[in-house]
Amino acid sequence: MIALARAATLLAALGATLAYATDIGYLAPPGVPAKEFPSPQRPVAQIVSPSRSAEEHRDSLNEAGDIARLLELKLGMTVGDIGAGSGYHTVRLSRLVGPAGSVIAQDVTRDYLIELAKRTERLKLTNVMFALGEPHDPRLPASSLDAAILVHMYHEIAQPYAFLYNLAPALKAGARVGIVDLERPTPEHGTPIELLRCEVTAVGYREIATYQLAGDSGYLAVFSPPEKAGRKSPRDIVACGNRAGTR
Repeated sequence: MIALARAATLLAALGATLAYATDIGYLAPPGVPAKEFPSPQRPVAQIVSPSRSAEEHRDSLNEAGDIARLLELKLGMTVGDIGAGSGYHTVRLSRLVGPAGSVIAQDVTRDYLIELAKRTERLKLTNVMFALGEPHDPRLPASSLDAAILVHMYHEIAQPYAFLYNLAPALKAGARVGIVDLERPTPEHGTPIELLRCEVTAVGYREIATYQLAGDSGYLAVFSPPEKAGRKSPRDIVACGNRAGTR
């Protein structure tokens, strides 16, 4: 009887996982192919975990609160959590933007999104959508975001020039992009700020400000998206050197 009960539990869990999986996919048609862009001239870190560190520790540093304040995130906004992972920021953003707002949790790892969908259901968060992306393309709807955050994941983007280029159409006029990372080489799961500035501005984004976050949270670099009119061609983008990406 115990074995049968365990089997039933496993089957129910599998059925729930399959149900979540069918609801998670691309939210937009593909953008410009990766082959049109230069490859990064520095190492790309491997995706090793859906979470950077314990959520209690991050809360003690007010990481989510500081990012929201510096990006001026408000009720009613639609915010993209790019590389959402286990959803540390997704669940906090959901409460911040409220029922009139929404959060699009995006990731290239479907299993992460499936687990995050379960988490948001347990927490009864009804304003979260899920978007599967590709290494070169977040696959997000045009003009859907008031802001986007990329927290401790930029160094894991395999095709950063293509990814940033394909992200831009999803950003509304006046949108802000906040990138959080550590001042360390990319193989050590960070991005030196000068390297980040070089790569992001190479695609046409404009830097607004850079802030140092508390404790070991790293820095927050804030950018505005490229102008839609007169955007440079992917083939005109020049890759930055690896002088700041490795030791």
